[in-house]
Amino acid sequence: MGSDAAPAFFVLTSQRGSPHDTELSTVEDQERGDAPTCPACGGFIGMRTWRAPHRVELKLLGDAPGDFIPSSGVGSDVIISERFADAFRAAGLTGLKGFEPVEVLRVRPAKGASKGKDTPLPRYLAVTATFGSARVDEAHSHILRPGPFTCDTCRAVGTDGINGFTLEPESWNGDDVFEPRGLPGVRVVSERFARLVTEHGLTHVSLTPTERYVWDPLRRFTQATGG
Repeated sequence: MGSDAAPAFFVLTSQRGSPHDTELSTVEDQERGDAPTCPACGGFIGMRTWRAPHRVELKLLGDAPGDFIPSSGVGSDVIISERFADAFRAAGLTGLKGFEPVEVLRVRPAKGASKGKDTPLPRYLAVTATFGSARVDEAHSHILRPGPFTCDTCRAVGTDGINGFTLEPESWNGDDVFEPRGLPGVRVVSERFARLVTEHGLTHVSLTPTERYVWDPLRRFTQATGG
């Protein structure tokens, strides 16, 4: 790879069906903060924030708890294990903020799973990905939009489907985890982050190259290709 090659980026999601498949089952009723807004237009760019203390119940679908657990209905936060957080910070990576402790109230096994397993539970932390560290390259992406952008800062017009996308390399500020301008709610990571996952064997993590990432709830792209 030449030194002038464009950096590679990946969409960060959980690895469903893995031996470490873990879900955030429920969250104890807690106070929510305001939803984040665009500094330019004031429009919403995320869900209402999840305020401490963070108390959760987990559902264990695999054999052991994972290092990465996406949130469900609690803003843009995700839960990562302490060893994940330690590796991230030791490597000098950027783009995650918060690192607030999470109290696990209960771990529920999946239906039919063995309840006799003494699976050690890691300590977890709640973190949030930074928004706006790079901008989607609309001309070289396949994204269905409900309408034109009204704000070039956030580009939060909405998304009806994604069939691969790229980022404008010159717009990237170097963060290793972020939600790009134009795709709030989609977590993108750098090559450095991808290497960290491999080197430390971090579990329940799925990384898809942005060019191959598909999100097609309306089956618009599937219909177009005859699938």
